[in-house]
Amino acid sequence: MAVFIDESTRVVVQGFGEQGRFHSLRNRASGTQVVAGMTPGKGGTEVEGIPVFDTVLEAVAETGANTSVIYVPARFAADAILEAVDAGIDLVVAITEGIPVADMARVASYMAGKPTVLIGPNCPGLISPGRSNVGIIPHEIASPGRVALVSRSGTLTYQIVNELTQRGIGQSTCIGMGGDPVHGIGFIDALERFEADPETDLAIAIGEIGGDDEERAAAFIGEHMTKPVVAYVAGFTAPVGKRMGHAGAIITGSSGTAQAKAEAFEAVGVKVGRTPTEVAELVEAALA
Repeated sequence: MAVFIDESTRVVVQGFGEQGRFHSLRNRASGTQVVAGMTPGKGGTEVEGIPVFDTVLEAVAETGANTSVIYVPARFAADAILEAVDAGIDLVVAITEGIPVADMARVASYMAGKPTVLIGPNCPGLISPGRSNVGIIPHEIASPGRVALVSRSGTLTYQIVNELTQRGIGQSTCIGMGGDPVHGIGFIDALERFEADPETDLAIAIGEIGGDDEERAAAFIGEHMTKPVVAYVAGFTAPVGKRMGHAGAIITGSSGTAQAKAEAFEAVGVKVGRTPTEVAELVEAALA
């Protein structure tokens, strides 16, 4: 199977308002099993054949949902994640941006040791082309194949996936992990699964300035991965002390620079593209 999601994935949409409906109906049209919506006070209604429930627990009991995607406003999103965890959901994908760090710290503490996997928040979700799409990654730019991708940036996810597809290079799983300081799965979690996935031949890691996620990923690659990895790091011209886009994308002192991250990858044999196009070219060469 693909990593995290496949044809058996059954999705409940928490926050089945305008944005939740728009993206989830698009996902359903591309083949994803969107089996339920969840909005308190709207239970018993339906949207284009999708039943709506007041709680995630009811949605799970009635539809067998095993994955949740969250479009709930930021001030309620942490509680929405915890509700999904308590309902026994296997995978929670939090699209919502702007969730306070303190709220996510509470979520992380609560989820420690529990089997539910969290992707996000402030992320585009994930797609296994031709199988399932949970989130806001446009299915039109993706194609089935054997290259996996994990990224801190949503926009760069789209761009590099599109670059691959244009070259006839399909994808097994593409994960937008989000760029907030406190988040669910990271590079190492994803790369570990890509390494174990028999349907993945090569992995791509897309990073950006701030934090040390990329450096730790590089160390993991050097010690544990046998499959080839190609990387990209955004922010080579970012000024020190200025946050660039994501809450976690900020250089402090001499740490967190794109150059340092690229050097960490290159030190373990990972080729680093300086543009999204070059990333696709490096992948194409590695697969040749």
